[in-house]
Amino acid sequence: MNLLAHIYLSGTSEKVKVGNFVGDYVKGRGYRNYPPMIRKGILLHRTIDTFTDHSREPRQVKKLLRPFYRKYAGIVVDVFYDHFLANSWENYCSVPLAEFVDDFYRILNANFDVLPPAVQGFVPRMIKHNRLYSYTKVEGIEKALEVMARYSSLPAQTPRAMDVLETHYDLINENFQRFFPQIIHHVSGEYSLDIEYQRGME
Repeated sequence: MNLLAHIYLSGTSEKVKVGNFVGDYVKGRGYRNYPPMIRKGILLHRTIDTFTDHSREPRQVKKLLRPFYRKYAGIVVDVFYDHFLANSWENYCSVPLAEFVDDFYRILNANFDVLPPAVQGFVPRMIKHNRLYSYTKVEGIEKALEVMARYSSLPAQTPRAMDVLETHYDLINENFQRFFPQIIHHVSGEYSLDIEYQRGME
């Protein structure tokens, strides 16, 4: 799961959202240095990643990307999934995506001092370019992968990734729609989270 999905899967707690958002930047037992609800979000982030890594649907999409992304294929799957979440948002949340994203930017600014330095470094640019909302467009996904290839160890194979997305667009969308309710059910039960879609399933 990428940024948008991690935030959504945090439920309604602002602090849990912050912890989930920074989860990749807090290693080992470093989560113990944070307040309880942020700590919960960090651990939730790890649970989401583990569940995703061991699920059939993400593995199916990884196979399409592994020839040129190898061990990093899962990162690209996560970004693709954010695109399909953004474009089926109304199926999962009654709050419009633009409003949800703007509120999260407000949360980040209100909690800026507790963000790890690396996160503080990219958050202003992310907000300026409205990166989370840009996931609604294929061009936004392409830009996200280009930025990640520039600033991380993700291979610079964005054109190939976009070819996969274009060629298998409907298949990956169907794959995501099967998988996402599974992870909602898993994390909402394990962490007692108030996730809107889960209420709708009852």
